[in-house]
Amino acid sequence: MSRGPNRLRAMAGALLNAVTTPRLLVRPADPQKILVLHELLLGDTLMLAPLLAALRRRYASAEIFVTANPAHASLFSGKPYGVRVLPFSERNANAIDALSPASDCDLAILPGENRYAVVARAIGARWIAGFTEGRPGWRNRVIDESLPLPPEPMALADMFALLCGADAENSDPLRYRAGDWPAPDCEAFDKPEGPYAVLHVGAGSPLRLWEPSKWRSVARAIAAQGVRVVWTSGRNETDLVNEIDPGVQYHSMAGQLDLAQLWHLFAGARVAVTLDTGIAHMAKLTRTPVAALFGQGSAVLFGRGRFWENAPFAEVTVAQFPCRDQRHLFKREIDWVRRCNRTLAGCPRARCMEAISAEQVLAALQVQ
Repeated sequence: MSRGPNRLRAMAGALLNAVTTPRLLVRPADPQKILVLHELLLGDTLMLAPLLAALRRRYASAEIFVTANPAHASLFSGKPYGVRVLPFSERNANAIDALSPASDCDLAILPGENRYAVVARAIGARWIAGFTEGRPGWRNRVIDESLPLPPEPMALADMFALLCGADAENSDPLRYRAGDWPAPDCEAFDKPEGPYAVLHVGAGSPLRLWEPSKWRSVARAIAAQGVRVVWTSGRNETDLVNEIDPGVQYHSMAGQLDLAQLWHLFAGARVAVTLDTGIAHMAKLTRTPVAALFGQGSAVLFGRGRFWENAPFAEVTVAQFPCRDQRHLFKREIDWVRRCNRTLAGCPRARCMEAISAEQVLAALQVQ
């Protein structure tokens, strides 16, 4: 389904509420119902953890809702930070109805694009907070509180926490602790026996893939340590494993597991290697020692940051790569951002990934 019908419905609801409900002048001091409204990709959704932690600390008794793509909602089954997930996609026919538990919320927070302010206004949100400088500009006028973007480099997860409106770096700094995000429920599956390492070879763009020969080098070095190698990928990426390991030297679970099962597989791994994809951020939550390869993506934006500074998460990248030069984030231009979202049409060869060596990855894993 296209987003058009839901956007029209949201616009109508927002206009009605604009006429019938006076807007507040200040953020509610003690909101009892809070909604974090977005339609982010998997990795960005998991990086909401510090925002959820900050909201729970500041509003201890509040009922907190967070939206998630229906495909990702299962990861919230353990109710991290006491939040309740609302599966939400503008492409679903009942998108607005899916938000009904959060109707008339005291506070709505928009961690991504400000266009969701119209949806928040349609369901009766009393106060809407988001980052400033969203495009197009008219959407910024729908929100009540525009928070400034950080002037210095900061991890995206820590940026999200700024939307709480409280100082996340007070006398008791927020840091992720094991168990803060409980493991999700999942269907039983055959986990590998003995010590094992997970090598997740899939990514959302062919320009984020790594060369098969380098994957093989890493796999051989890990196996030489007596650790079983396990390949994983998305359901439509199994051909990647076939190309990397045509002789089936190592165990493959590529395309066989859903997200909740992948969580449990990663949680039991001795080490893991992933590309710059949502699965890398899942490993932050499971506290799996992981080497994450950043080519197009920014290790500054998507690395540990403050919240996960103690996580066994190694950002493997070539800093200051020349064509990692785009400065946008959620349709905002930010001076210090350096990333790349080019496709094969604009960049026929992933030189940024080719620049990462197997030796760098093994050093990050402390494997000789």
